[in-house]
Amino acid sequence: MTMIKLPLLLLISLFSVSLTAQNQQDNSINSCSGAINIFENNLYQLQFTGEKNSPSIEAYKSLSTIEQGNQLWVSYVAGSAGELNFSANVKKDFVQMVIFQELANKMCSEITSGVAEIVRLHSKRENKSIGLSKSTGSGFLYSLSLQKGQKINILFSSSEKNNNYLELDWIFLPEQIIKPESKILDRRYDDFAPTFSIIIRDKVNNNPLIASIAITNSKNLDGLYTASDVYLNIDRKNEFQIKCDVEGFFFKDTIIMASSFDDQEVLFSLERIAKGLSVKIEDIEFKPGSSIITMNSEPKLNRLKDFLLLNSDISIEIQGHVFALGDNSLAGQKISEARARRVKKFLIEHGVNKNRLKSKGYGNTKPIYEEPKFSYEEQANRRVEILVL
Repeated sequence: MTMIKLPLLLLISLFSVSLTAQNQQDNSINSCSGAINIFENNLYQLQFTGEKNSPSIEAYKSLSTIEQGNQLWVSYVAGSAGELNFSANVKKDFVQMVIFQELANKMCSEITSGVAEIVRLHSKRENKSIGLSKSTGSGFLYSLSLQKGQKINILFSSSEKNNNYLELDWIFLPEQIIKPESKILDRRYDDFAPTFSIIIRDKVNNNPLIASIAITNSKNLDGLYTASDVYLNIDRKNEFQIKCDVEGFFFKDTIIMASSFDDQEVLFSLERIAKGLSVKIEDIEFKPGSSIITMNSEPKLNRLKDFLLLNSDISIEIQGHVFALGDNSLAGQKISEARARRVKKFLIEHGVNKNRLKSKGYGNTKPIYEEPKFSYEEQANRRVEILVL
């Protein structure tokens, strides 16, 4: 990176700062209105003037410790969304900084009146090097995220006797915009036959997700498909299972009754795996009044087991819930705890490290339906959930 080291007046001219006389405080480098405009990443050398500036930050009580007698200002407008990092270094004494963010296109008047937002502040008088960085400490604060067109002014301050250079290494990293990938798989062979569509999307932003899609028990459709959008023809009424997996997202399965007469779409909205994510595990059933898992539940437990083995950095809490009317009973509480433990035991016996698993029963204290009116609502309250820890 090239060091820009120029006489002060030439440097100011380079950045289009009008300076007609050194005693003209309003346009001097040591005032907000005379701020040096930075346009690109580079290594700059700016000189403290040693001249006392006009009291432009007196409206901020939090800035009372900022040196008033020797300041210089820089200004920056983000050309795109991105992240600002920089280091500011002096060879002697100390350097302080205040970063202001503009609210309504009137930066200097906003600072003078005390309404511009202070987004970063280093007021200690003990560091020769300060700045913004992904690694904080020793005078460096967190990087600053900026949106396109956002303006900031930075006040650098040093001791009154310091009229040496400030070395400023400016690094703005534009945001890398990654367009969501989609992959369309069209296996239709009859333009007049109904279309069966499988669509995979991110639940949060509805972006397409390329998934591994397994279809079983469909006779002529069985197979593994890799796509975000799948289009098929159905030539007969058929019930089959679809399993959907995307790396970094929680899996989802469903059983479909497909028609050979009408178009049909199945949408999978997947949730990204993250701490605090709570997911209901469908189709886990127990024998009434007990913690004995039914045979029909084992396929879903095996899916959960496979998921955990493939995502070895995830720990979960298995949560048991029962359906019961009235206050939480001791019997209901104990059954919910026993069912959660039974699921935990199944996973351990099938290869999942026990240290990644916790179990907890909630009885009937967290119903999905407070006053269920239908059997499916009662069943929804009688459930197993997992919480990502």
